[in-house]
Amino acid sequence: MEQMLSLFVGTFTTLLAVVNPLEALPVFLLLSQGKDVKALRSLAFRSCLYALILIISFLVFGTFVLKIFGVNLAMVRIVGGIILMKIGFDLFMPGNQAEGITNSTAGGGSTDPAFVPLAMPIMFGPGVLATVLGMTSMKTIGKELLSICVIAIAAIACMVVIFLTLAYAQKIVRRIGEKGIDAATRLVGFFVASMGMGLIFHGLIEFLQTYHILVP
Repeated sequence: MEQMLSLFVGTFTTLLAVVNPLEALPVFLLLSQGKDVKALRSLAFRSCLYALILIISFLVFGTFVLKIFGVNLAMVRIVGGIILMKIGFDLFMPGNQAEGITNSTAGGGSTDPAFVPLAMPIMFGPGVLATVLGMTSMKTIGKELLSICVIAIAAIACMVVIFLTLAYAQKIVRRIGEKGIDAATRLVGFFVASMGMGLIFHGLIEFLQTYHILVP
């Protein structure tokens, strides 16, 4: 029970930090300009739903793909940690990501903004893939199905928090301002980089033990 709780908390906090709803706020507000409250919340709900479907699909089928190709989970944890560390460091760097993403998708026309760019790549990007795979590699032997369910529940809880953040985006921005969002983003970056380093460390230990380089 304690292991499942630890898996839930670790997955929830890491996913929330990687997605970083505060960083997604400027993009969301740009895409929802001129919309009323009902349309704004509908956009937030659809984007979170699409992202959740992508996460759970990858959680279920991604594990099978790893088994088919015989990829060592220790390697998955190390690579996932490297990706998370890069994302964490990037969050420290200033830059207007909102305009870049919205401009790159401006020619989409019929593309639903809830799917592109909100659900993917903002909510479902390399960091989320690394987190899901990294947490999957930490599942308890003999309780694989329960571990997958716990990770899925953590993803649902994360998307609920993100939905509430986006649904009240205008109020949040007025309250904390751009400088508050920037400060929070940099703190989140430190947390993400730390989680990435933790995955790398545990992955290296597991790799060395698997090949009997290090005695358990």
